[in-house]
Amino acid sequence: MARPTKAHIDLDALRHNYSLACQLAPGAQSIAVIKANAYGHGAIECGKALESMAPALAVACIEEAMELRSAGVNKPILLLEGPFSPEEISVAEQHNFWLMLSNQKQVDWIAEAQCQQPLTVWLKADSGMHRLGFQGEAFGRAYQQLRQLPHVHDEIVLASHFAAADEVDNGFTRQQIANFRDMIPDQSAPISLSNSAGVLAWQDSHGQWNRPGYMLYGNTPLDQQHSNAEPLQPVMQLVSEVIAIHQVPKGDSVGYGCSWTAERDSVIATVAIGYGDGYPRQAPSGTPVLINGQTAPLAGRVSMDMITVDVTDIGSVTIGDPVELWGRNVCVNQIAQLCGTIGYELLTRMPLRTPRIYS
Repeated sequence: MARPTKAHIDLDALRHNYSLACQLAPGAQSIAVIKANAYGHGAIECGKALESMAPALAVACIEEAMELRSAGVNKPILLLEGPFSPEEISVAEQHNFWLMLSNQKQVDWIAEAQCQQPLTVWLKADSGMHRLGFQGEAFGRAYQQLRQLPHVHDEIVLASHFAAADEVDNGFTRQQIANFRDMIPDQSAPISLSNSAGVLAWQDSHGQWNRPGYMLYGNTPLDQQHSNAEPLQPVMQLVSEVIAIHQVPKGDSVGYGCSWTAERDSVIATVAIGYGDGYPRQAPSGTPVLINGQTAPLAGRVSMDMITVDVTDIGSVTIGDPVELWGRNVCVNQIAQLCGTIGYELLTRMPLRTPRIYS
């Protein structure tokens, strides 16, 4: 028998969400972003599941790309942070990695490279986020420099990244779109602006290439309900089981620091999951936990390996009963909001200790 804590990964849901991204932007090609171990879901398995559907995949760096190549994933892979050294360019050439270029040093490395095969490059503009990308006229100069290199493919994708597209009422996204369009040195060049939020809520940001990431895993990045996000299907279901039941008299406390005290005679269920398994330690008492299909509140601090839940009001609970922490019935975004963070963090920080079960 194994410890019951598991992350069930529904690859059909992943494929469904990718298809939704394509349906929402039928004039674009959608590159599947599987960086950070596919947002905690397992890059190899997710890459293989999407390889037959997506024209290309995207990761943050060459180490993530090489993991996919070593596992037999053969689609082109875009390195979103580009090369970190000149030596990585020859590796990119060998393995058909596409390179996002964000600064002049990277462009110069490309210019100096001795390549036998043409490189596919994307060029990133800083349209207002001020994190990566060329500013002002430097964007056009870098584009012209790359266009003159015989070992760079003629079609260079011009890209940028949104700072606040998840905030549907924030006008800064429209400003970034306008800034970017003013910066474009070649109106015939393909463009890429849309992340998941752009795909879902900002139709005028759809370009020839979109970059859906978080939405692929079945969760909306948007700060409010949106009809385009309603069909998303959660890919990860974090589950465990009840491993103990305690009768706690009124006035007694539960867990580390005695932070939760029973206001009545209570029934407390102990569940085999904790921050060592990826459940956030900062989850406050009252955070919803699904036991036997019924919602019950977290009671006391999250431990490394266990949590305690007040099941007084949900009827008979016994050892071995199933528990869902997030997934199909408990939204990871809701748990994240209660913890003062975002669903992205909870998913990507899922440790290797928690086995992923694929179906």
